[in-house]
Amino acid sequence: MKALAFNEFGGPEKLRLQDVPDPKAAPGEVVVRVRACALNHLDIFVREGIPALKTPLPFWTGCDIAGDVAKVGPDVTGLRVGDRVCVNPNLTCDRCEFCIQGEDSLCVRYGIVGEHLPGGLAELFAVSAENVLPLPAHVSYEHAASFILTNMTAWRMVVTQARVRPGEDVLILGVGGGVSSTAVQIAKLCGARVLVTSSSDAKLERARQLGADVSINYSKEDWESAVYEKTAKRGVDVVLENVGAQTWKQSLRSLRKGGRLVTCGATTGPIAETDIRIVFWKQIHIIGSTMANRREFNDVMRLFFAGRLKAIVDEIVPLKDGAAAQRRLAEGRQFGKIVLTV
Repeated sequence: MKALAFNEFGGPEKLRLQDVPDPKAAPGEVVVRVRACALNHLDIFVREGIPALKTPLPFWTGCDIAGDVAKVGPDVTGLRVGDRVCVNPNLTCDRCEFCIQGEDSLCVRYGIVGEHLPGGLAELFAVSAENVLPLPAHVSYEHAASFILTNMTAWRMVVTQARVRPGEDVLILGVGGGVSSTAVQIAKLCGARVLVTSSSDAKLERARQLGADVSINYSKEDWESAVYEKTAKRGVDVVLENVGAQTWKQSLRSLRKGGRLVTCGATTGPIAETDIRIVFWKQIHIIGSTMANRREFNDVMRLFFAGRLKAIVDEIVPLKDGAAAQRRLAEGRQFGKIVLTV
């Protein structure tokens, strides 16, 4: 089969559409013929090299996969060749205390498809049948692929970790990104008033179309001051943070007393300065969040299939143009997801 692989770490120029071995369906697994796979910043981080991972080469990424069942392994029931499916990208042991409690993303051996194992930027992909969800006929492969990882992440952040309630103010930073853009519609579904930031007026307009109530262009005004003005100097109830070092201090200061900051990433760097006095004096809750458990995955996908949440697609390009697509993602020029078709 063909895969968009890299044989050494580095920039997007290292990517090559090359021949790699076909996967086999082990007991309990199916092989999916990939029709679409969306990009995430994780694709960039893995391609550039994460020393702790000891990634084998050649390697190909891709977390968000939709396609058709091509082969069914032994001991698999309820799935047939030709079934349309999408894939839960969680890799878990199913035996540790957290898995037993249903908290998949806390698994002691937790991994993600396309990071810890080769992913969906290829023609074929083998996965446990338990990770496969039937894809309704009315949902396109491209829309399904664009929806999975960012909405799993945003759903857990907004609903489970932040516990957003009707009438609360939720601040979402960098609204052009996949998690941030879809978090807008999830927070609105929870009944919140949503404030968003971006340096692009075009992205802010897209966010308003998704339901954002207040938009702040941080290239034209101090966004922390604007947040205080828009909340009558109270601060917001919740900040959804995935920017990292560049915004961390302002995010903490933007919260009301007793507010919650939920973080799922650190795009601008993992080491940030924290004024501990702000944390204890304002009694702030700082909450980490990674991906989602199986129940959360099924909940958010059900809302998507029912049309209550929408896929946010920036562009759709063929797999062979994946290097240029990853370059565009790295430059932050997209709004929503870039999807590669296979």
